[in-house]
Amino acid sequence: MLSSGPWPESLRARTTAEPAETLPPPKRELRAMWIATVENIDWPNQRGETPEQYRRDYRRLLDAGQKAGLNAVFVQIRPASDAFYKSNLEPWSKWLTGTQGKAPAGDDDPLPFLITEAHRRGMEFHAWFNPYRASMDSVTRRLAPNHPFRQHPEWFLRFTGKLLYNPGLPEVRNHITRVILDVVRRYDIDAVHFDDYFYPYPEPGQVLHDEAAFRTYNPDSLKLGDWRRQNVDILIRDLHDSIQVAKRWVKFGISPFGVWMNKSKDFPQGSDTRAGQPSYSNLYADTRGWLEKGWIDYIVPQLYWSTNFRLCPYPVLVKWWAENKFDRHLYIGHGTYRMLESTRSDTTWRNPRELPRQIRLNRSYEGEVAGSVFFSAKSVLRNPLHTTDTLTQDLFRYPALVPAMPWKDDLPPLPVANLLLRRTGPAVTLSWQSGPPAADGDAATYYVLYRFGANERSTPNDPSRILALPRPAPGFPATYTDTTAVPGQAYAYYVTAVDRLHNESRPMRVVTTGQAGPEIAQGQAPGGTKPVASAPAPTPAVTQPDPRFTLPTGESPDKAAPLLKVKVKEKEKPKKRGFFGRLFGGK
Repeated sequence: MLSSGPWPESLRARTTAEPAETLPPPKRELRAMWIATVENIDWPNQRGETPEQYRRDYRRLLDAGQKAGLNAVFVQIRPASDAFYKSNLEPWSKWLTGTQGKAPAGDDDPLPFLITEAHRRGMEFHAWFNPYRASMDSVTRRLAPNHPFRQHPEWFLRFTGKLLYNPGLPEVRNHITRVILDVVRRYDIDAVHFDDYFYPYPEPGQVLHDEAAFRTYNPDSLKLGDWRRQNVDILIRDLHDSIQVAKRWVKFGISPFGVWMNKSKDFPQGSDTRAGQPSYSNLYADTRGWLEKGWIDYIVPQLYWSTNFRLCPYPVLVKWWAENKFDRHLYIGHGTYRMLESTRSDTTWRNPRELPRQIRLNRSYEGEVAGSVFFSAKSVLRNPLHTTDTLTQDLFRYPALVPAMPWKDDLPPLPVANLLLRRTGPAVTLSWQSGPPAADGDAATYYVLYRFGANERSTPNDPSRILALPRPAPGFPATYTDTTAVPGQAYAYYVTAVDRLHNESRPMRVVTTGQAGPEIAQGQAPGGTKPVASAPAPTPAVTQPDPRFTLPTGESPDKAAPLLKVKVKEKEKPKKRGFFGRLFGGK
């Protein structure tokens, strides 16, 4: 039986004994970037582009992410009660078409394209929603006729020149849940993702007037702060349960402000920081409590400060979150956009070693910090201080699988079928088919192809041996041609199947002798059992099982094309923006 538990003790001892700088990249690690659409921060480049233009812009961002070694994207598809997809519930976004409510040319629906292009590049697609923001201003005459404000103005609050949903109203929670479940059911997303906007960030001299809802919907006579936290808790809890029922493989994650609470404010469970806007007290978002109750699958705290920032040092916060994640995934949100600014408040970001230092610190918490997400996509594309080069050439130089979530699914798929090797010249071609569905109905979503020397000891823990992560369209056999095989050299190839939630099957193995002349060989299942086959295959020339290769321990497969590898090199002049002006649309 495969296990999704900790790595072997030998590797754990090695991790604690060696400096983080000397450790190779891990085999499993989420590597992602946010693609912000609000105010056209990342995409589309400008409002009102044709579908051909915004598709080209999007591919360019994904190509840059793929080149850097990323395996996920977080795309903002509902920035302000609007939609980057066809919706009967909310209007088309003005940041897509130029006018809220106006459809793209040809009635194009971008979302299937956005998802498929990510999947083609081996990237998860996290659909990013802003739950409560209804408009970036309070000029209601510019809202589309089908904006929810037109039918239900009583649902909304005005605060600091913006229009917000009132979190205290049950009707609002029902609408937000309905909007998100509409996307979950109709589109092939991998996750639902929220940013840091719950109740609004407080502003001096400004009051959020939700008194009427407080009087009407507070039967337990809670204090205002506790009541507001309860309102957000209900949305998070109910949405988690609804997503699980609709599609059990869809994840739910939150990216909060980086400080839950300061210990200095008489919160012994808080971090040793002095942040001005803790999420628990100021945004009424008890992110730590959601982790403890199991209401979210992952958390991405926005740790946009440097290792030397006095009020909120990066190392202090990484340690705190690693100790308070309650067996859910912890990914760190990095403020890579800060390298594009003058960063007078935090000059350490001018040092090209800062981002690599943060990633290496994350990896020193082996088994606790599971990856990184960069804000935002243009800071990956523009390669500030050559840090994207550092990702490509060093930190992310080998492919990485997304970490599995055993609390959602710990059953691996069955091994591949009909693994066949052909060699008629220098190149080696391998082909195989998906095995039958596993007991939970899951089939393979993609595959891992490893290559070793024929007599070399094999291990699944070394990502440098991953040759490719093929992702063929469902129902089609997979084929891969190894053009880097050296003539006359013998190789052992291993192929594993991976399901929607990244559980990895036992391998099939096939060997080429490297001798002159054509070769054909059929793979064999581990332990010397009979090959898994669903159709007749040619008589094998070589079949060599290797029981030493053992793995440490989705519903529908993706409707995606084969994996593409595209190299893109882009250089652009950075635009200067203020610190909060770049944070998911500003405050």
